[in-house]
Amino acid sequence: MIARLWSARTTSALSTLYLEHFWQTVVPMLRKFKGYLSASVLVRPHRDAVEILVVSVWESFQAIDAFAGSDRETAIVAAEAAALLADYDRRVRHYEVAQMDGLTFRQP
Repeated sequence: MIARLWSARTTSALSTLYLEHFWQTVVPMLRKFKGYLSASVLVRPHRDAVEILVVSVWESFQAIDAFAGSDRETAIVAAEAAALLADYDRRVRHYEVAQMDGLTFRQP
């Protein structure tokens, strides 16, 4: 399994709108891709801003490639989402999932 991490920053006021967009628009679209497993959105308030970290989990790099295209590290951010963000990563990071809920997928 592969975790795909992407982060962004926005205002406190716009963070709620971004979360609505993510769960109403992004997740239904992700569910159409074979190999998509799950997504989590983490938020961290900092003064009058909010940092957002999105973690999606995929079965394989092939599944990610079907979603992201030939440059799998390019962030896929719709214009309507970008309008809600002060700044966001243009590149994503991928990590192999070694353990999840106590299950080991890869030995150290």
